[in-house]
Amino acid sequence: MQIAIDGPAAAGKSTVAKMIADRMNYIYIDTGAMYRAATYKALKEHVDVEDGAALANMLQHTHIELVPDGDGQAVLLEGQDITEAIRLPEVTNHVSFVSKHPKVREEMVARQQEMASQKSVVMDGRDIGTKVLPKAHVKIFLRASVDERAARRYKEQIKKGIETPLEALKKEIALRDERDSRQLGKAADAVEIDTTNLSIEGVVEAIMKIIKERAYQSESL
Repeated sequence: MQIAIDGPAAAGKSTVAKMIADRMNYIYIDTGAMYRAATYKALKEHVDVEDGAALANMLQHTHIELVPDGDGQAVLLEGQDITEAIRLPEVTNHVSFVSKHPKVREEMVARQQEMASQKSVVMDGRDIGTKVLPKAHVKIFLRASVDERAARRYKEQIKKGIETPLEALKKEIALRDERDSRQLGKAADAVEIDTTNLSIEGVVEAIMKIIKERAYQSESL
């Protein structure tokens, strides 16, 4: 089974997807972490994030691995754990530039589809229900206001010891939305959930209900 969760930055995709995968005993795949890993390497090796050809060439020699751990998933780059490093503001502020290039997305999508062909997965990111897993059994599109998403990101960063003014985060998220607009495709058969006034548990329960309904429908065919 394939469960696709799409939505803009800080809409709660990763947190929710981890919990769904845990409940279903499925593999969790954070596609955003793969683009962040590529961005981290590009910045580290001084590869121009506006040069799609250079980035695509870099990816041909880049090994990114997503490994299940107690907190959902560890991200390894050439065997090195960069799970925390890819969440730093410098990476966050550049990942949209890396992910916009067609050749980069083509390579990443191929890798993600290969991962999903092996086992049942819960995959989150952008274009998951439209391009990565167009035949996913369940497709969810999460939304939330910019203010709410900025508040969530602020709390996350404070817990990690990263202090960024709330207003700055609002501007960053709004800018991410603008950059990511071409990659934020909502599948025609996706169920949209506005998470602004919902708790994480509330979102998870809503998705679990949808999964059960789809499973029942499939069994009835």
